Amino acid sequence: MTKELRRLSILMLIMFLALFGSTSWIQVVNAEELAQNPRNTRALYDSFEVQRGSIIASGTAIASSVASNDVYSWQRVYTDPDMWAPVTGYINPALGPAAGTGIEQSMNSYLSGTAGSQFLSRIERIFTGQPPRGSNVVLTLDADVQRAAYEALGDLQGGVLAIEPSTGRVLAMVTSPSYDTNILASHNTDEVNAAYDALVADPAQPLSNRAIAGDLNPPGSTFKLVVASAALASGDYTPESTIPNPARYTLPGSSAVIYNDTRGTCGPGATVTIADALRLSCNIPMAQLAVELGDDAIREEAEKYGFNRSFEMPLVSTPSSYPRALDDAQTALTGFGQGQVIATPLQMAMVSAGVANGGVVMSPRMVDRVIGPDLSVQEEFGNVEFGRALDQELAEEMVAMMVANVSEGIATGARIDGVDVAGKTGTAENGPNQPYTLWFTGFAPADNPQVAVAVVVEDGGGQGQSGSSNVIAAPIAKKVMEAVLGR
Repeated sequence: MTKELRRLSILMLIMFLALFGSTSWIQVVNAEELAQNPRNTRALYDSFEVQRGSIIASGTAIASSVASNDVYSWQRVYTDPDMWAPVTGYINPALGPAAGTGIEQSMNSYLSGTAGSQFLSRIERIFTGQPPRGSNVVLTLDADVQRAAYEALGDLQGGVLAIEPSTGRVLAMVTSPSYDTNILASHNTDEVNAAYDALVADPAQPLSNRAIAGDLNPPGSTFKLVVASAALASGDYTPESTIPNPARYTLPGSSAVIYNDTRGTCGPGATVTIADALRLSCNIPMAQLAVELGDDAIREEAEKYGFNRSFEMPLVSTPSSYPRALDDAQTALTGFGQGQVIATPLQMAMVSAGVANGGVVMSPRMVDRVIGPDLSVQEEFGNVEFGRALDQELAEEMVAMMVANVSEGIATGARIDGVDVAGKTGTAENGPNQPYTLWFTGFAPADNPQVAVAVVVEDGGGQGQSGSSNVIAAPIAKKVMEAVLGR
């Protein structure tokens, strides 16, 4: 009997240890993952019983919580909601599966105080009898730069993203049209659902973050930077390497014919250098160069800048795409950013930032640190190198070509008095009789880069098919760069 009791006791002990281990694992190790699960509605409702932490930019709260007299206990309030909407997003359990977006969703565990790193803080508050509180999230974004980008973009449909080349810190993220996040934070279920349904039904897609996601656009001539980079990286080309200079070019294996924007040759000679083709933004030389390089070489270089990759900043970006197994005709089209290549402003800003940073591409990030209710720093987020796209000396050659684009090429709309600006415009076609997509990407100052920026303006900038990227997109980037440089 004693032996049987001993066996039973051992079995019970094993079962207890297994139960203790599994519950400890769930409550401690898996707590944050479970709290973030969108099907965990209880965690979402519980987070509204806590005074949610603030989202802070440039020392000021752009999202905070105030007491409310309803079941949710706290009401979320946003400052300059339309300007910050693509950054903060919103959070509201009344919206069910669409309950949260932006930093509100991606940093929910920190803001609601349920993150694993806040476990000891939660225990301390239980013992001291203090009410539960979330932590504050301090962003990398600069409020002045954000406002400059927001006001420069205005009512145009598109997106702007600015990044610090040496660190990957996002300085501005703007999209238009935008929306009032305070409306979607309302606790009136009928009103908030009606507002949400109206935003979803809006053909202008105001809920879409055009800076990092949404329906991606062909990058147009801004992608010539990647093609030029691939050429230099191959070791077979320099900026002075020449390419045939016809006025018309039949795509390989096709009857389709492409032209330069001028419908003439790229300058007067029978050949043209890569530097001049980039400065004058000619399509035919870059298409021929792309075919010579091959789609594999271009895709590999594009991926060094981040193409075909999603980034968590912690907002999740849609991957920009350079497909595999393109035929020569499609490869030629990608030589000037058409065909099947598509990109976000984030991605094109990373291309400029990589060139600006001596060929090293940094992973983008939007959060500097998490600060507890007692003002202690609970977590800090450092800079992460994504990879090297170009050797230093080759990056310097790219910088020189990009400076020429702005100083004496067709990107003069980005000029800043007393500052060397490096940049590239782009005008992407979207089909017969469809408005162009207008682009600019670049950085400043060229000799000591502090900011890289990319701008996309859809629907031809509201000017039908013929909007100009140098007249519309480049000046937007100029104002963003000036805000960073304090000019």
